Amino acid sequence: MPLSRLLWVFLTFTFPGSGVAQSVTQDQPDILSEVGKTVTLNCQYEISWNMFYYYIFWYKQLPSGQMTYLIRQYSDDGNARDGRYSVNFQKAHKSISLTISALELEDSAKYFCLLLDSQCLK
Repeated sequence: MPLSRLLWVFLTFTFPGSGVAQSVTQDQPDILSEVGKTVTLNCQYEISWNMFYYYIFWYKQLPSGQMTYLIRQYSDDGNARDGRYSVNFQKAHKSISLTISALELEDSAKYFCLLLDSQCLK
């Protein structure tokens, strides 16, 4: 298979959210896949006892360093979906996964999940 058909997806390991007693952990190794396939990236999070409503955002960082917004999940909504991006949100398990379908070469990037208290967005 030609190398041009291979796709690298990199994950970061820890990306803290803003606010008190919040953290996000991405402990998945680098993923190697192919154009046209589907990949799933996992993210675990912790929230403070007084945080009831929050958002989880997924971004990708291009090789140029530019951050690109992909999708967001609100804590009280069903699973978000936007084009090739969908999430599986497990609030009780404090986990969220991002699935990217129909991979393209442009999907080669580092992926970040970010947790924000909904009060931060007001």
